[in-house]
Amino acid sequence: MKQFCYQIAFFTATIIAGFYQQAFAQSAANTRLKIASEMKASMVDKLLKPWYPRSIDTVYGGFISAFTYDFKPAASQDKMIVTQARHVWSTSKAAELFPETGYYKSGAKQGFEFLKNVLWDKTYGGFYTFTDKQGNPKKGSFAPKEAYGNSFALYALAAYYQESGDTSALNLAIKEFQWLEKHSHDPVYKGYFQHMERDGTPIKRTASTPSTAELGYKDQNTSIHLLESLTELYQVWPDPLVKERLQEMLLLVRDKITNQKGDLVLFFQPDWTPVSYRDSSEAVILKHRGLDHVSFGHDVETAYLMLEASHALGWKNDTATLKVGKKMLDHALAEGWDNKVGGFYDEGYYFKDKPGITIIADTKNWWAQAEGLNTLLLMADEYPNDPHRYFEQFKKLWDYVQTYLIDQEHGDWYQGGLDKQPEYKTALKGQIWKGTYHNFRALINCTERLNPDKTAPTVPQNLKLQVSSNQANLSWSKSTDNRILLGYNIYQNGQRIGFTPNASFIIQKLVKPAEKIAVKAIDFQGNESGFSQPVSYN
Repeated sequence: MKQFCYQIAFFTATIIAGFYQQAFAQSAANTRLKIASEMKASMVDKLLKPWYPRSIDTVYGGFISAFTYDFKPAASQDKMIVTQARHVWSTSKAAELFPETGYYKSGAKQGFEFLKNVLWDKTYGGFYTFTDKQGNPKKGSFAPKEAYGNSFALYALAAYYQESGDTSALNLAIKEFQWLEKHSHDPVYKGYFQHMERDGTPIKRTASTPSTAELGYKDQNTSIHLLESLTELYQVWPDPLVKERLQEMLLLVRDKITNQKGDLVLFFQPDWTPVSYRDSSEAVILKHRGLDHVSFGHDVETAYLMLEASHALGWKNDTATLKVGKKMLDHALAEGWDNKVGGFYDEGYYFKDKPGITIIADTKNWWAQAEGLNTLLLMADEYPNDPHRYFEQFKKLWDYVQTYLIDQEHGDWYQGGLDKQPEYKTALKGQIWKGTYHNFRALINCTERLNPDKTAPTVPQNLKLQVSSNQANLSWSKSTDNRILLGYNIYQNGQRIGFTPNASFIIQKLVKPAEKIAVKAIDFQGNESGFSQPVSYN
């Protein structure tokens, strides 16, 4: 009898525990959907609507860069390749997400035309760094050509091709990649030179170069964004050399630029010797802080960019990259996180004669918080039971962003959190270093991750192949998807050779007899259909 009672009690306890587990899981799911809804509404109403179509420059082309706190065009309207390219990327992604809003698509097209016809140097190739509002090159404080800016051009061109299918954008992206390969890539020590003359000659440091200047150094920021742009390019143009450079940059960022603590070394000599002032006096260190500090925002951003690159390369079970990415976020949470109200601080430093890290800038810029949201949620899903409680920190950061960063009256995010910099309430909303890219990407990724779609598109049907002397023309019936159909990956003998958002594709080389061509549809979240029935040329 006693044994029977024990069994009943155990059975009852199991049912109750199961009920509470189910209730907890449902509550967690509801929380995710609630935040996803908040983020999507904020993305549209507080970010996209203030910027577009207002920023589309209908007079000179491209995008207006500078706006006051209440979104009136500011006095200075110079243009920079970084900002222009980021707006092309943002409008391309917005056109994919919201195809019913026509000015995203037309804005992306106009931005692309400005890149192609104005910012691209028709004499020497590559993109000018800085121009006046009409597009006439200006020197400013920049090198004539910079790998950083050219990487964002590459990023934008790949994204615009992915959205539009405009092959002239893909061709310019290929031309730009080849220009970087010829002028900026370092065949000896790997990576890319950042600063170049107009003709693409890398600029070297000299005895007269100020010690505080970045000129002639390689750096983490250029490297991580080349990693990012090569990832974007590889998804639409899976060329073997692009794959090789993408692998090269991932390993450089992961294994050389990231140090043992989990933070990034900011600057290097061309042979990758770190630029460090740690053995200098505190005064000298602080004078050179632009070259040598812990940048928590870049650390959390890089964790995501590495994992995105690994995924694009198809590295299955890439525990090495995941481990480094986790270490970077854990270090930022341990050393650069505001436990009181949330948010990542801007700068820290490990002084030689002081224990631990010293926060040397406790401000919280907008882009670091955006990247923090993205990476915290990514790691929360990878490590749901981790003691760092990533999802709780993600919620805390989202509360911080809504309270201290988003301008609920005029829209967009302030340049920095008002808890630390209340003067930003009336500072510029837009300028050559601030557009929509960081926060828009973070909100896209978070809303998609919070409300995941695991349904693949339908398999492409009725694939047809017409072969001429020097190319093959493919066509098929359009697939459908439960959310957003992104486009199609093209395969030749099982190897991915291209992408198109259209239901047709031109293979720009001779297709040999018996080679099998097939197509898979892919949606916005990356779900891929099965293969179409293959076709071949007999």
